[in-house]
Amino acid sequence: MKFISFIIVIASGALALAQLPHCPEPIGEQAYAHPEICDQFFLCVNGTLSLETCENGLVFTGKGGVHNHCAYNWNHEVDCDKRQYDPTPISSGVCEYQFGIYEDSPDCSTSYIKCEYGVPHQLPCERGLVYDQRIHGCNWPDLLLEKCNPEAVVGFKCPAKVDPNSLAARFWPFPRFAGPDRHSLFLCTEGHPRLIQCGEEKIFDESTLTCEDA
Repeated sequence: MKFISFIIVIASGALALAQLPHCPEPIGEQAYAHPEICDQFFLCVNGTLSLETCENGLVFTGKGGVHNHCAYNWNHEVDCDKRQYDPTPISSGVCEYQFGIYEDSPDCSTSYIKCEYGVPHQLPCERGLVYDQRIHGCNWPDLLLEKCNPEAVVGFKCPAKVDPNSLAARFWPFPRFAGPDRHSLFLCTEGHPRLIQCGEEKIFDESTLTCEDA
C-alpha cells in the first residue's frame, strides 16, 4: 500500500475535504488509513477522493475486511495504535453493534449470531464444531470442555483402548476411525473425539483411514 502525506484541516471538529490531497492513483479503487481516527479512512475511486466512516462495530483494516474495507473491532489484524476509536456498544440487545458476531446461547451451541446493519442472523457452525466466544468463531468442542460434551456434539465415543495392531493405532496418539459419511472421519485427541471433514472433493478411505482424491 502506498502512503500519503495528508494535510488535514480541522474545522469545528470536522475534516475539510476540500483541503485533502489528490488521489495518487487515477484508476481503480484504493483505501488509506486515516492518521487520527481508526474507524475512518480515505477512499479513492478512479481518482475521486472521499472520506469514509466504517459501519458501527467495524474499524479500518485495509485488507479486504467485512464491509467496505473495514473489519470487526476485535480483529487482531487491526492496530489502531494512537488513532481514536470509540468502542462503546450502541445497543443492549442481541446486536450490540450494527456489525458483529455473537453467541446465540451461553450453553454449548452449534450455531451463532451474525449481525449486519443491526439485523441478527443465526448461522450454523460446520458439522462437529461449536461456537467459541473467545475467538468469535467455531471451534472444536474438546477445547470448550467447561460447557461442551464432545461426544454429544460429534456423535462418537473414543474407545478407552486401541488395539496396537490395528490401523487406527498407526496414528497414535491421535487414533482415527471411520466417520458418519464418505467425506469425514473421527479423530481422537486425549480421549475426546473430533469430526474431521475431508471436503467435497475428497473421500474417506477406510483401508488407509485418510482422505483421498475422489
